[in-house]
Amino acid sequence: MTQLTRRSLLAGAAGAALATAGLPSIARAAAPAGGKQAPGFYRFKVGEYEITQLSDGARTFPMPDGFVQNVAKDQALSAAEAAYIPKGQVTIPFNPMVVNTGSKLILIDTGNGLGAFEASKGVVGQTTANMKAAGIDPDAIDIVLISHFHGDHINGLRKADGSLAYPKAEIKVPAVEWAFWMNDDNQSKANGFNKAQFASVKKTFDGLADKVTKYEWDKEVAPGITSIGTPGHTPGHTSFALASGNARILVQSDVTNIPELFLRNPDWHVLFDNDPNLAQATRHKFYDMAAAEKATVVGYHFSFPAAGHVEKDGAGYRLIPAAWNPAI
Repeated sequence: MTQLTRRSLLAGAAGAALATAGLPSIARAAAPAGGKQAPGFYRFKVGEYEITQLSDGARTFPMPDGFVQNVAKDQALSAAEAAYIPKGQVTIPFNPMVVNTGSKLILIDTGNGLGAFEASKGVVGQTTANMKAAGIDPDAIDIVLISHFHGDHINGLRKADGSLAYPKAEIKVPAVEWAFWMNDDNQSKANGFNKAQFASVKKTFDGLADKVTKYEWDKEVAPGITSIGTPGHTPGHTSFALASGNARILVQSDVTNIPELFLRNPDWHVLFDNDPNLAQATRHKFYDMAAAEKATVVGYHFSFPAAGHVEKDGAGYRLIPAAWNPAI
């Protein structure tokens, strides 16, 4: 049996170079670099429903002080580096979803919107472009289902000029979430990150009251989609169970942020969570349920195409990404 070693590999490479040394060079045609990624969408079925997972893009930035609030920054950086996240950085993807029930087109969350600074560079704000690339007309969206009011989930409701990105859609929002963000008295009760969100929430929903329907938890909020209260990240943060026939998936929204950090370490507190202790309890409750069901879980901040299975792993959990399937 031939033993593969670094020495044998180098010797083989050297021999190949000598073997071709006397051959004429092959002319190769010059081609321009592509310069950008291919459209980001991926389809799969849940029973009779067709799901189109969309990429809105991703942000990579230096890990700020206090990103993990109850763990030393060096420990958080070590965990990120162990997960092959670029050294000293964090990367957060954004992944809205379109559900085609056969009679309704439902968009779950909307991405950062084209008004985001990075959108001009193609970094985020890619939801509608990828939707069109997937053959879905934004004007055909019947329902926009919002999980919570952070900007990366609601700012895509509007185009860069302020007009509606999905003009014919009914906008459905959690009643608890609406009550919190529409009361200015709550701004003083929010943590630092969430205090800064109030102005953009008001701007996004200004003039939309007649298009907004407020929904409760544990109710069917769209065909085959049941709301699940998962508070902590925000007071009205909502996840969803999506079912068709005997098939079911869990759409976790922001129960966790970067899974390599906060799924592996569910007791870590990310700066985005308004009530960190409640968010921590919610993570355990939600992932214990997902692991027991062996359910497919779709995460807004999972790496695209954002679906996988969650398993218990000691005091935490691990994500097993779903296998890419060329068939729908």
